Amino acid sequence: MAKYAILIYDDPAGYASMSPEAWSAVVDAHSVFVKQVFELGGSLAGGEALANTTTATSIRGGSTVTDGPFLETKEALGGFYVVEARDLDHALEIAKGCPAPFGGVEVRPVVDPTQANPF
Repeated sequence: MAKYAILIYDDPAGYASMSPEAWSAVVDAHSVFVKQVFELGGSLAGGEALANTTTATSIRGGSTVTDGPFLETKEALGGFYVVEARDLDHALEIAKGCPAPFGGVEVRPVVDPTQANPF
């Protein structure tokens, strides 16, 4: 099984005005998604929600440190999962169930450093 990152990009503004009940529903949707990963024959190798982009600190050019995200965009990386799937098609099938109420998800293979240069 290969590893794939499911990157969750959402508009943070959607979460800013979210009620506690709506937040609870999103958390519940992610719990359902985790169960679905296994039901679809995949496995979960990790994942986390990320704090708001206002908490980000970026380093550019190896030494310039600035407050804030690397880029100003409408959608920001809000969290990720790492799943193990048979192939890309299987990873995409799994990722279709990943909640992203204010955006979408991106699926990318995780590089195995023991293999030939993937770039």
